[in-house]
Amino acid sequence: MCVRIFAYLNYCVPRTRKEIFETLVKGLQRLEYRGYDSAGIAVDGPNKTTTDSIKNAICLIKKKGKVKNLDEELYKKDSLDLDEQLCTHFGLAHTRWATHGEPSAVNSHPHRSDKDNEFVVIHNGIITNYKELKEYLIIKGYEFESETDTEVIPKLIKYVYDNQEGDSVAFGKLVERVIQQLEGAFALVFKSRHFPGEAVATRRGSPLLIGVRSEQELLTENIPIQYNIHEKNSRNRSDSVNSINSVGDGSAVEYYFASDASAIIEHTKKVLYMEDDDIAVVTGGKLSIHRINRKHGEDPVRAIQTLQMELQQIMKGNFDAFMQKEIFEQPESIFNTMRGRICFDTNTVVLGGLKDHLKEIKRCRRLIVIGCGTSFHAAVATRQILEELTEVPVMVELSSDFLDRNTPVFRDDVCFFISQSGETADTLMALRYCKEHGALTVGITNTVGSSISRETDCGVHINAGPEIGVASTKVKFKIKKDTIFIKNARQNRVTGSIQLIKKVLALDEKIKAIANEMYQQRSLLVMGRGFNYATCLEGALKIKEITYMHSEGILAGELKHGPLALIDKDMPVIMIIMKDACYTKCQNALQQVTARSGRPIIICSQDDPEIVKNAYQTIELPHVVDCLQGILSVIPLQLLSFHLAVLRGYDVDFPRNLAKSVTVE
Repeated sequence: MCVRIFAYLNYCVPRTRKEIFETLVKGLQRLEYRGYDSAGIAVDGPNKTTTDSIKNAICLIKKKGKVKNLDEELYKKDSLDLDEQLCTHFGLAHTRWATHGEPSAVNSHPHRSDKDNEFVVIHNGIITNYKELKEYLIIKGYEFESETDTEVIPKLIKYVYDNQEGDSVAFGKLVERVIQQLEGAFALVFKSRHFPGEAVATRRGSPLLIGVRSEQELLTENIPIQYNIHEKNSRNRSDSVNSINSVGDGSAVEYYFASDASAIIEHTKKVLYMEDDDIAVVTGGKLSIHRINRKHGEDPVRAIQTLQMELQQIMKGNFDAFMQKEIFEQPESIFNTMRGRICFDTNTVVLGGLKDHLKEIKRCRRLIVIGCGTSFHAAVATRQILEELTEVPVMVELSSDFLDRNTPVFRDDVCFFISQSGETADTLMALRYCKEHGALTVGITNTVGSSISRETDCGVHINAGPEIGVASTKVKFKIKKDTIFIKNARQNRVTGSIQLIKKVLALDEKIKAIANEMYQQRSLLVMGRGFNYATCLEGALKIKEITYMHSEGILAGELKHGPLALIDKDMPVIMIIMKDACYTKCQNALQQVTARSGRPIIICSQDDPEIVKNAYQTIELPHVVDCLQGILSVIPLQLLSFHLAVLRGYDVDFPRNLAKSVTVE
């Protein structure tokens, strides 16, 4: 399940129930820039299926549709006093992108253990052995109400609670026993009426971070991990009190649990990134981190870090949509990527994240570049320049297909893993596969603290700022510059990019006019070759996922081997024909299209009358060296997909059936 989770605990910080609702809803809204289909929260208070007399009752409120539907539903609860002030309270919130079961209130999160809501949980990820667990729990008499994989988790923790050897098992210990039975990927946050004011969170393969807010300075920014098994000569005991508190016992503190930093940044910049199999427990306002065993070489502490992003970076500003904002922010993004890394005086690139492994990378026998979706297209765009500059064989692999084939990987391979979020499940699995086979692993991601950035041997953060829109604008053109070998290239390959991008963005109105002519079409072909083939793939993907038009990226050299049969006067065709090594070959493809009454829209170089006279429409771009053409030529396709979607009446920031950080294999 690809979802987003948010939870808020105020300890000795009085908040009205209305303020708590607003915090939870705002957290979800910060995470709702994906195609989610339902939302829900869990708060203290009576619920429909119980009486008010149940101690520490938990109220679940769930609604199909967008977060605004949930927000409206919250204020219809007459049984909840919105003005009641709660000194300590823990609330959960969740947005769902359906994988198991259709979008509905009953399939929405939080999920509960029983009708009394003894335990509730929110979940990001997928439980692969849920069928076996569900069958076992049904035999034991537990009843299920949803079609989801998640519901086995609260049922399982209730089973463990009901069958504990005594009444003194801690909340964190119950969760520890539960996750030992789970297979798959998950980030989980638990709430229970048996443990009021306590929070437990854990993760494996899905992102989860904790924000800490206190009026007073924290006593420590490094939290020692508590291990359950006593190690010889170790002070880490499960009963120790290694935890963070703002000033001491009983001091006021607030905690924010989220799958993305964008939900936390307006509250605090102090965050802790959880590692796989960490169990975070908040009891009495104190946060501690637990693990079952200590692995060899594992860091025995978790550091509280300071977020570098600002709130305005996740706001739309004067733009109509996040996607539009991010398209027009690309000059700034590319500047941030290059800043401090490219020295124009010496024509060199300095990437600190790779410096300790340069010798190993230079003597490798093969480069393997792995990614999904736009990240895969970034790899395709990079392959040619990598081969040109390094004279080393380069394989480009789709993450999902990579594991299906049991691909041979060797110790003298260097494997690059590209992911905007750093949490893509297929890419993470491929990363772990390559590590097991002894290859050097390099991460290229936009998200500091993500799983890929932590698990790779070395890597590069592209520093392009938060990406809110689902249609990726960051990764594709950054990866071309972030290669350790580009320092051998000519200086004009990296200078002037920002001004050239601004010139292309100035073509927005012309591109909007082209979109106005074709938005009612049902299909579209995008073709090119050489460095522009990856741009065709990416452009077709953007049109597909944002406008819902069928679109296909085609290698122009393959036109005569099948795609030519689709060409007629009614089929929109976009061709990328730049003055490069493939220019003459692309002219031949153009002749084949026009000979069949095709009406090509051509993205071409400025001052190219030969191409212009054969085009139905042209989008003329500044000339740039071959390997950087994709940086410019992809922008008109981004703008075109945006305008097509708007003209077709769709919300570009909420494409159907899609999520940003795909944690499902």
